[in-house]
Amino acid sequence: MFRLAVLTVSTSGAQGQREDTSGQAIQEVLAAPEYEVARYEVVPDDRDTIAAKLAEWADAPDVDLIVSTGGTGLGRYDVTPEACLSIIDKEVPGLAETMRAETLKFTPMAMLSRSVAGIRGSTLIITLPGSPKGVRECLEVVTPVLGHALELLKAEAVNEHPR
Repeated sequence: MFRLAVLTVSTSGAQGQREDTSGQAIQEVLAAPEYEVARYEVVPDDRDTIAAKLAEWADAPDVDLIVSTGGTGLGRYDVTPEACLSIIDKEVPGLAETMRAETLKFTPMAMLSRSVAGIRGSTLIITLPGSPKGVRECLEVVTPVLGHALELLKAEAVNEHPR
C-alpha cells in the first residue's frame, strides 16, 4: 500500500467558500487497497505556502506520493508548478508530457496545462489541474505506471547510496 497526500490549491477553498471536489476526485481514483490517504489539506494560491507544504510532506516518513490539484493554469495566481519545481530534486517530465498528450485527445485546453511532476527524496509529486474532470483524465493516464515508480523510489530509499 502506498501512502498518499492530497494537496488542493484554492484560495476560495482554503477560506471555506468552495467545496473541494478535485481533492475528492484524487482520493476516489487513488483509493484502497493500493493507496491510503495519509494527509490532506487545502491551501491558498500562494507559492511559498504551497512549496512549504510540498516539502514538509515529501520529507515526512509517512508519504510516498503527493498529488496536488489546482494552480496549474495560466492565471496570475496559478503558481503550483513554480512552487513544486522550487522544492524537487529531479523532474519527471514524462508524466506531465504524457498527461498533456493524452488529455489533448479530449480537449484542446490540455495544451494550456502547466502540470509538472518530480521527486523530492523518495517521494513522487504530481501537480494536476483544478477540475475533477481534469484530475480524473490525468490520473487515468499515469496510474498504470505509478505503482512501479513508487516501488523504485521505496527500493532506492532502503538502499540509499552514500553521497
